Amino acid sequence: MLFRFAVAAGLAALAMPALAADQVEKAPPAGSYKKVSELVKLPDFLPGLGQLYVDPKTLPAGPFLAYDRDGRLVSTVYMLPIEDLSNKDKRFDDLAAPGGRVDHVDVYFNAGHPGVEKPHAHVILWHVSKTDEGRVAK
Repeated sequence: MLFRFAVAAGLAALAMPALAADQVEKAPPAGSYKKVSELVKLPDFLPGLGQLYVDPKTLPAGPFLAYDRDGRLVSTVYMLPIEDLSNKDKRFDDLAAPGGRVDHVDVYFNAGHPGVEKPHAHVILWHVSKTDEGRVAK
């Protein structure tokens, strides 16, 4: 059930138009996005994800915008609480992909971390190719 929901959320985001992609393609993004490492106790750069920004009003789900070390957008990340995914009355509608075009989607479980302490699923909308994911590997 969780897997099917997460895949559906990722596929729905693939079909959505970009929301101000020109305002988020370079860090820091425009608008009310804040650097996650300034909001919670996390490093500035997370290997595998990159440097994250989020609008605090959208927590815990996001979107989190992820950038490489050169400040280029690589992905949009959603952190969807497992307890919400297993609640038949909870929905995550109209999840946007602010970075525009999505190359591929990854979904995996996370037991929790500062900022999103409860178990959740990471839904990563990659705006770069599988090969270019390496820009945030280390």
